[in-house]
Amino acid sequence: MRAASVFGAAALAFVAPCGSGFGAPAPMAPILSFAELATPLPAPYDPNADAHAQVAAAQVEARAGGKLLLIEMGGNWCADCRILDGFMKLPAIAAFVRAHYVVVEIDAGHMNRNLDIAARWGVGRLDGVPNILIVDGHNRLINAGHTAALTDVRSLEPQALADWLARWTP
Repeated sequence: MRAASVFGAAALAFVAPCGSGFGAPAPMAPILSFAELATPLPAPYDPNADAHAQVAAAQVEARAGGKLLLIEMGGNWCADCRILDGFMKLPAIAAFVRAHYVVVEIDAGHMNRNLDIAARWGVGRLDGVPNILIVDGHNRLINAGHTAALTDVRSLEPQALADWLARWTP
């Protein structure tokens, strides 16, 4: 979570995909506002988990399934992280995410835990959470320069978030 972006949702609209192709068609967001998400919002980050083992297992699964690896770094204290996770668990969005990504949720604490995972893909410091790393089957970070795009997710329209998730897919 960080201060509201000056550019908001408009900034996401101009981010070109880094992978090949134009991205899969985005699912239609089943909600018009994040206020419609069921509460309490999920608390998906396990501070006691072996983050390196989680990433390694997810990377094997993603390669085997021909999917992208989506590393969601965040903290349970972060409302934007919990909104993102709640949105990605909505049935229509979850089906899209399962079809294109293997998601691993990594506890970043207060941007002071498991930072070596982000550094592995050239993200030197987290500029907020959630911080999303999308890695292809060749171990390349395909959303380089855009990993912090969702740190103010609550300022977006739900469809803009669905579009962003689709943008990186082959």
